[in-house]
Order: sequence, then C-alpha cells, then structure tokens
Amino acid sequence: MRIRVRYAPSPTGHLHIGGARTALFNWLFARQKGGQMVLRIEDTDRSREVAGAEEKMVDALRWLGLDWDEGPDIGGKFGPYRSMERLDLYRSLANRLLEEGRAYPCYCTPEELEAQREEMRRRGVMPRYSGRCRHLTAAERRRLAAEGRPFTVRFRVPEGQTVSFEDLVHGTVSFETDGIGDFVIVKSDGIPTYNFAVAVDDHSMQISHVIRGEEHLSNTAIQLLVYDALGFPTPGFAHVPLILNESGKKLSKRDESVVQFVEQYRDLGYVPEAVVNYLALLGWSPVGEREFLSLEELVQEFSLDRVGKSGAVFDPVKLRWLNAHYLRGRPDEELLKLCLPHLVAAGLLAEPPSAEDLEWARRAVELYRDQLEYAAQLPELAGWLKSLPDPDPEGERILEDPSARKAADAFYQEISALSQWTPDGIHAAFKRVQKTTGLRGRQLFMPIRVAVTGRTHGPELPKVLNLLGREVVLGRLREYAGRSRTLPGEN
Repeated sequence: MRIRVRYAPSPTGHLHIGGARTALFNWLFARQKGGQMVLRIEDTDRSREVAGAEEKMVDALRWLGLDWDEGPDIGGKFGPYRSMERLDLYRSLANRLLEEGRAYPCYCTPEELEAQREEMRRRGVMPRYSGRCRHLTAAERRRLAAEGRPFTVRFRVPEGQTVSFEDLVHGTVSFETDGIGDFVIVKSDGIPTYNFAVAVDDHSMQISHVIRGEEHLSNTAIQLLVYDALGFPTPGFAHVPLILNESGKKLSKRDESVVQFVEQYRDLGYVPEAVVNYLALLGWSPVGEREFLSLEELVQEFSLDRVGKSGAVFDPVKLRWLNAHYLRGRPDEELLKLCLPHLVAAGLLAEPPSAEDLEWARRAVELYRDQLEYAAQLPELAGWLKSLPDPDPEGERILEDPSARKAADAFYQEISALSQWTPDGIHAAFKRVQKTTGLRGRQLFMPIRVAVTGRTHGPELPKVLNLLGREVVLGRLREYAGRSRTLPGEN
C-alpha cells in the first residue's frame, strides 16, 4: 500500500499545540513508512476564517521542521489543496446523491430547526434532525422550490444499522445510525459541510491513513456513511488521545494555564527541537525510558501501536525542562541570538545593541545558561544586573542581621583594593574576609548576595560580581550601608 497522509487545518487562527501534534504524528508516520505528506486547507467555514491565518500556520509548521510533499504552496497532482477551490467536485457528487435518493433537499428554516431541537430537549431526547423534509412528496418539493425557498442538502441516513470500523489506536468502534440523524452535506449557500468535504477530499487525494484527534471519532461514522454511499474505499483511521490540562479535563483554547499556540512558544524563545520532542511524547511513547529524541530519531521509532488510548496531560514544567536541555546544547552565539530580542524588548539593551551591550549580554547568557528554560526568561533572571530590585522578606531579614553589616563592610574594604577583578580574584577576596571576620557560609555570602543583587538565590557569586563590575558592586554596597556613614576605605 502506498502511504499517503494529510494534515488539514482550518485557517481560523494560530497553530494550536493539538493541531501541531496531529501534524507531527502524520509527518512521522509518512516519513517512517516512506510515504507522502499532504497539507490541505479546509477553508469552508468562511465565518470563522482569519486573514493571514494560513500563512502563519505554514510558518509555524516549517519552524517545527515539518515539510510536505503536496500542498497549496507547492502544488501537486491531486490539487487544488484548498477546499473552496474544489466546489465543483463537491457539487457534482452531492447532485449524484440527490439523484440516487441518498440525499434530499431540506427546506427547514433555522428557526424551525431550533424549535425541533428544543422540543426534543423538552422530551429528554438527544437533539437531532427530526426528518421532517425527508418525507416530503415530489410535489411538495417542487412547490417549495418554486417559491424560491433556500434549502440545504441532507444525507439520508439508513435506519437500524451499525457503523463499525477498526481504529488503529482504539480497536473496534461502533455507532448506531438511529442515533445520528440526517446530516447536512451542503449548506444553503452551496458550500459543503466539513464531514462531506473531508470524505470527498480524502478519497480524491488517495489518502491511505487518516490520523487525527480523538474528538473526531464521532465524525468518522458520518464520513463512513458518505464513503459507502459514494462507493469509495475507506482509509485506515487512527484517533490519537485528547490533550488534557493538569486537572484532567480536555484542554480548552480558553484555558489560560497553558501557552497553547506554537507561535507563542517561538516568540518566547523556545527552540523547535524541544517543542517537537515534547509534542511527540504527548500520547506516544518510545521503547525504553528515553526522554530526549531528535526529529531523526522520532522518525525511526514512531509507530501507531505505541500511541496510547487515554488522554495525555500537557505539562508546561516538563516542556520547559526539555527546552532548557536543548538550550544548554546551543552554541554560545546561537543562544545569544535567541536572547537578544528579549533583552532589547525589556529595555536592558539599546536598539541596536552597542559593542559594550553585546559583551554584557554574552556574559549574562553565560551566567544563566544552566538556569535558562526559555530565552524570554533571561530579562527576568538578569534584570537585577541593570537595576537593583528591593529584596523580598527573606532578604530583608538577612540584611537586618547584625553580622550582615560586618560582612559587607569587610568585603567592601577587601574589593576596594583588589588588583584583579576576576571570578578567581573575587573568590580569593572572600577567603580573606573569612579569615579577618570569622564569618563563613551563609553568614558571609548571603548578605553580600542580597545587598548586591536583591535576591537570595542565583549563580555562583564570584561570577555574578565579576559581571556586575567593581564600581557597581561598590555602589550597591554603599547603598546598603547607608549614605550617612563612611565605609572603611573612604575619606
């Protein structure tokens, strides 16, 4: 069998992490099987279409490192690859179903349909189309058509049947047709509905496997009815598990606890390798206990039989951990390039940065390389290097300890005369202060750290002080001691 898969988003917004995972799973399956990946834009929902959304989604997919063999941007022999450019095909097949009696025109108005649904809800019945226009006589249809009444085209769902299929993730899945109701395949404006268009397109583009989210399971029954009515062979189906929030509920686009769009991760300074690595682990697991997998390794190992059935919880902490790993592996200049826009945006560097700014940024990146989880975090981590923040309550208690002033005074005197302002030279100065004051450990280092950085935790203190520079360190120690008194070494 020739493997052909597709990713078919609607241009209604940014690329969501759920959509990105679907695209990734399709891409991995195609590349591992030596098959083809198709990008198709399902743009029939004109009311929700967002200008520029298609271009942004394409950019986000390419940022992730995904490509495709056919699509609206590169063409292919099964095109066109936008649904609205395929209306003639949908219309001809809908007319065929009408002629064969497998579909019929429905003249019910939106108000009448809502009244039908409300009556069913009142009776405690699951709302679905009542079948009112299904039983119109030919004469009644001619009369309504002569009146110019707008109509939709509804599929005539066979009664008393079971629709079953073998899902490559969930196994046997069955639906009773009596619970489906006659569904619309062409709207009153002549545009096909999703379930009709997707079945037609998947067949005409010779898609062999449909890999998509579990939320589409119920749609599959409807699409299988269309396949059967048109005499089309069916593709294989694999419905991957839902992505859940940390409460175990389906992740909603309105859930503010999670950054949900690929473009946002790119703008925050995540790297594509980390995002791809994490998305692959959402519902799929490799053999063994490996956590870090490159795109090439994922292609080698991916298989649908290791996709789970239960929902996959999106864990932002794990994604940040993965991203931190990949950031640490970045060359210095690449990491600097990732961080520079965020330092400029935070006002820590000029635009464009001067040579002095760039040197400062290099040292800041070096200082926080092991702590950085994503590039936009650096201004928050390193902002105190430019402007001393007020200490938190714990820091205030440290500075109020009587030994804190003793440590600061002795250290001020020691570094005022320091000949080598280097991490090693500063470390040696701390050693001498230990001898002269008898202060050690937290009693010595914490007051200096809080007085100079405003924080109780951070990278190695000699490296921090070296990056700040002697004059800034002396100035901040003077500020701590108070402008009204003279520190040792001053006249």
